[in-house]
Parts: sequence; C-alpha cells; structure tokens
Amino acid sequence: MRGCALALVLWPALAGAQPITDAWFDTPTSRYGHGVLGDAAEWGALRFVADGRQYAITLPETHVFEDWAPRLVDVTGDGAPEIIVVETDMRAGAALAVYGPRGKIAETPHIGRVNRWLAPIGATDLDGDGAIELAYIDRPHLAKTLTVWRFADGALSPVAQLPGLTNHRIGETDTGSGIRDCGQGPEILTASADWTRVMATTLRDGVLRSRDIGAHVDRDSFTTALRCAPLAD
Repeated sequence: MRGCALALVLWPALAGAQPITDAWFDTPTSRYGHGVLGDAAEWGALRFVADGRQYAITLPETHVFEDWAPRLVDVTGDGAPEIIVVETDMRAGAALAVYGPRGKIAETPHIGRVNRWLAPIGATDLDGDGAIELAYIDRPHLAKTLTVWRFADGALSPVAQLPGLTNHRIGETDTGSGIRDCGQGPEILTASADWTRVMATTLRDGVLRSRDIGAHVDRDSFTTALRCAPLAD
C-alpha cells in the first residue's frame, strides 16, 4: 500500500499554530480503480501531526488521493510546511492540491476527464522571485507536458508548460524525477518523452528551457543526476 491521505474534516479538533511535522495517507479504497500506480487501491484520507497531536482530513466519496506519499513543503512562505498531494475527482481527473493544518489552501484545476493523472515532481522557488513554484508532468503517459504553477497571494496561478517530457510509466509506484541545484540555480529533472535521455529544465523569465544531460538507463540515472554527478552519453 502507498502513503496516506488528507480529509475534509479535521479531528480531534482544528490544528493550532504549530507546524505540521509528519503526514501520511490512510483509508485505502478501491472506489476509483484507475490503477496508474500499480494497484487498484487509492486513499480516502490524509492524516498529519501538528502540535504533537494527530489530525485527519477525509475526502468525500467522489474524490481520492491518487498518490504514493504526501510532500511537506513551505509553500506559503510562513516558515511552516504545507502538504502537497494529488487529489483526484473521480469524474474530472487529477489535480495538485495544497493543504494546511486547517484544510485545503489551493489546488490546480482538475484535468477534466476520468482516468487522467498528473505526476508530481517537486516545489521550490524555481526562478528566484521569492515565490514557490510547483512542478508536475501533466498526463505523463499521454500529454507528457511539464507544467509549472506559482503560489502567490493565497492562490496558484499557471506559469509555463513544456511538452516532450515525462517522469512516470504505468504501473510504477512513484515517479522518476526531482529538482536539483548544482550551483547555477534550480533545475527540474525528468526523462525525455521516449525515456532515452535525462533532461534538465530551468524556469527563466516565465519560460521553461530544457537541455539533455545524458542517457536514461534506469532510476539510478535520476539518482546520479540529482547528486550533480555526470551521466554517460
């Protein structure tokens, strides 16, 4: 079983001002059955720990967390982490959602169709503007499009897209991608659309630009590249 999920109702009470220190998915469910991550189980709830107590957010029957693990990232810039997850509407497909201790803060639009998914990469200030950008691959098996959104003024707004990149193959339990900084600023690492090359993509002046950094052999190729080590040609 993968990860753990956020719910729409917090228990035992609303979380206070203390930061979230842990999060995991819970309440496995087969009510969706897309199976993109290798099995028919998704998640109906997200649990997290704040101020030493455990809370839960439970999704309605029309939604699931179609994800393997929550990501703790300070998206809002307040010094405390939020939780980034893939939340799927069973009729409208996946969206990337940001939750705080009091519930959902923001999310991208759902893709628009059942059985359509997005594959998270990571979140950081990609272009040095002081705001956090969230990166994912839109439909990694179909559209294969790197997509970046920015969190500012309490909401997510689209920044840029670049086709021809992917980070997931059907049945894999997580993604092959990430964000590194080898001294020249953040780079988003993905595979080329045909899985033959590892690509490093930067965001500058609202534009995504990719460069080929070496051959993709297997998941170790990403591990090596994330360490800023060279890849074989």
